[in-house]
Amino acid sequence: MTNEEILNAALKQSEYDCNCNAEDFLRSENVVTISKKNDKARGYLQLPFECDLVSYGSNIVAQVSERTKNAVTEFIEKYSVHRCFETPSIYELNEKLNDFDLKVCFMAEYFLPDITKLKRLECDYELKILHGEDFESLYSSEWSNALCAERKEFDILGVGAYNGDKLVGLAACSADCENMYQIGIDVLPEYRKRGIASALTSNLAVEIIKLEKVPFYCAAWSNIKSVRNALKSGFRPAWVEMTARGKDFVDKLNQ
Repeated sequence: MTNEEILNAALKQSEYDCNCNAEDFLRSENVVTISKKNDKARGYLQLPFECDLVSYGSNIVAQVSERTKNAVTEFIEKYSVHRCFETPSIYELNEKLNDFDLKVCFMAEYFLPDITKLKRLECDYELKILHGEDFESLYSSEWSNALCAERKEFDILGVGAYNGDKLVGLAACSADCENMYQIGIDVLPEYRKRGIASALTSNLAVEIIKLEKVPFYCAAWSNIKSVRNALKSGFRPAWVEMTARGKDFVDKLNQ
């Protein structure tokens, strides 16, 4: 698998997620499309969206509803690509979305492996390959980034770090869509800063590629620890995404 093949797989998946064409993400001009459900989209996306902005760097693809189309189009045409994803511009978007009882909710950066950098990293603890049946007793707060109790059926593969019989770190991937698996990582607090996270992440990424699937990694850009782990593990920034949701949904998250 080459870096070009990995990027093309991600672009194709974004095509399904955003109801557009893969090449739309490489244009110099912005693209606005009406959001629709798609059986091939990432399983956790609650499509259709009223406002979702995605950028691979050169432009913005905005998927919207009919009622938000004009407001979102006006916003993304007013500012440069990177400014649309940062304050103070986001405040203006929120003001526009207020008319539709929406607020900016999720903001994240997504990473893809760089085949020229990715390799199995080591740590001082034994690493074991885990499968779905091994996760049943692990759906707890300790491993909530690696595993998702609400979508257990997607958790199919992982790598655990063990100190004797004690699990001290876990990276697991969810089969969010047909060709791309998302990696999540947890390390017990007392075992952090020992190279465990990068060892788990890199080894799991290699295992995913062996399955001829593309691993991807998501982090809030303010989560410096997570971003550093992505880079150390052989991943590089690929795209950013910002999604608006209903006011009630956002307010509930903030409670």
